[in-house]
Amino acid sequence: MKLDILAFGAHPDDVELGCAATIAKEISLGKKVGIVDLTRGELGTRGSAELRDQEAAKAAEILGVSVRENLGFADGFFVNDKEHQLAIIKMIRKYQPDVVLCNAIDDRHIDHPKGSQLVSDACFLSGLLKIETELDGKQQEKWRPKQVYHYIQWKNIEPDFVVDVTGFIDKKVASVMAYSSQFFDPKSNEPETPITSKNFTDSVEYRARDLGRLIGVDYAEGFTSERYVAVENLSKLI
Repeated sequence: MKLDILAFGAHPDDVELGCAATIAKEISLGKKVGIVDLTRGELGTRGSAELRDQEAAKAAEILGVSVRENLGFADGFFVNDKEHQLAIIKMIRKYQPDVVLCNAIDDRHIDHPKGSQLVSDACFLSGLLKIETELDGKQQEKWRPKQVYHYIQWKNIEPDFVVDVTGFIDKKVASVMAYSSQFFDPKSNEPETPITSKNFTDSVEYRARDLGRLIGVDYAEGFTSERYVAVENLSKLI
């Protein structure tokens, strides 16, 4: 299955928190979108890997993505080496996305910048003819995405561009809250973490509202780019 967009996240919920509204908008425009989680989030303070699997499936259904896979890397301990790069290359060649979305280039959680660089490196290597991979016993063709963009996570990194996601924020919030074990719950007796506060849950919407304010729309999501952002002509800007 060829996808238009393939979004990678170091953990289940990274993609939802970073760019779910953009994904929902692209799907509404007829684009095929998939998600690949690098780990099962097994080191998360709350819940379990099995519960995160269930939550990830629910979030994928809410967003309407075409496919969601998990590579089962070790949460907190995966590294940017040949073994992990090849696993991601197989996913890129399997789905042949034109656009890849991945973790923030700099963030509070160590897996986020690690995952960001790992996916970025794999996107380049996936286009090299002499790197041979097989999937299901068949030789894969080389494939390099046209663009690699990084969504914004905990830190307020200055975006290179923003996407107007007005009309899709409710779907983003719903996909995030599918991970009910991870976020604010006044009835929970589990330990508190930086992402279990009501302020963090509220930030999903108010950060998008603030980015929207800066470009004159209701809501927006920001991204950084590894190359200059080009536009076809000035009339394409909003």
